[in-house]
Amino acid sequence: MTTTSIVNANVSVTHDQAVLLIKNNPDVRFMVRGEPGVGKTALALALQEQTGYLLSMVDVPNLDIGDAAMPVIDHDSQVTRYYPNSRFRLTEGKPVIICLDEFTKGADAVKNMLHPMLEINNPRLGDVPLPEGSIVFMTGNLDTDGVGDGLEQHTRQRIAEIHLTKPTAKAWLIWAAQNGIDPLVMAWVDRYPQCLASYVDGMVNEFNFNPANPDDNVVSPRTLAIASKVIKQRDIYQDRNGHGLLQAALTGIAGAPFAHSIVSFLKYQDSLPSIKSIEQTPMTATVPPDAGGRAVLTFGLLSRANAENFDNILKYLGRMDEEFQVIFSVCLAKEKDKQKFMFRNRSFAKWMVENQDLLG
Repeated sequence: MTTTSIVNANVSVTHDQAVLLIKNNPDVRFMVRGEPGVGKTALALALQEQTGYLLSMVDVPNLDIGDAAMPVIDHDSQVTRYYPNSRFRLTEGKPVIICLDEFTKGADAVKNMLHPMLEINNPRLGDVPLPEGSIVFMTGNLDTDGVGDGLEQHTRQRIAEIHLTKPTAKAWLIWAAQNGIDPLVMAWVDRYPQCLASYVDGMVNEFNFNPANPDDNVVSPRTLAIASKVIKQRDIYQDRNGHGLLQAALTGIAGAPFAHSIVSFLKYQDSLPSIKSIEQTPMTATVPPDAGGRAVLTFGLLSRANAENFDNILKYLGRMDEEFQVIFSVCLAKEKDKQKFMFRNRSFAKWMVENQDLLG
């Protein structure tokens, strides 16, 4: 019998907390559930980076029984044995991180074939045991998402379900600054933080996922990252109905409201001073007159900051609203390769002292 998820939206974990739980409990099989696009699958990459283990990404809904394991005749012993598919990497002599992605959407026969990997004692696939220390976890959407997810009770008895919360706009912006997201996308999220609100918290708007319309394209951490890739190439489209092409693509990525809104953000590009003028004449370089332009510029400066121009960037930002000074400082402080010159800079140290109340 399939039961309804008892995941409590008020008891949820962040991305880093989920990695901490899964990494330090390799004998527990975690089911990570959350609405579409919140970064469930990305947990596998973080685990691989922290452990150095092999990685096996398994798209469970696309598996047939033979894609998991197959019987092979052992002529010497006159028996058959189940050999696992090579995608699981169980015979390479190292621990493996196995992500059973979208497990809740898999065929029942396939999930039953994968079930021995969920056992506490003698975890295995087919007749091959999992290498010592291997980590197995599953992902799936919430039952309330309405996208065809479900778990049998006999599966729930073997796993620990956790709810992965959607990151806030503030948390996402810090991640985005570290992962090469286009400044225009970051500035847009900063202006429209409600785009990352969750229906689980009773917050539905024109941008985010709504179970009442589960097939709509929506804004999520995943679609924002995809949109960034398209937006980064916007200069190439300019001679061929650039804004029209961009809006068409972005509509198909994250929905019409997002596409219309962020394409209109492009107008702020015309009001931005050159980076060179900020580096050379920070006290006279043009400051964009509107908040949208200042946001686009602030996030653009994150990737350009270095030990040589940092003083002048601080001087320039000092002419803008405190909001943008805080955004710049918090995001830059999360980038490990820039912390060294940032925290050794006297002007920044003075700014920190003078603005402790803002940072608190």
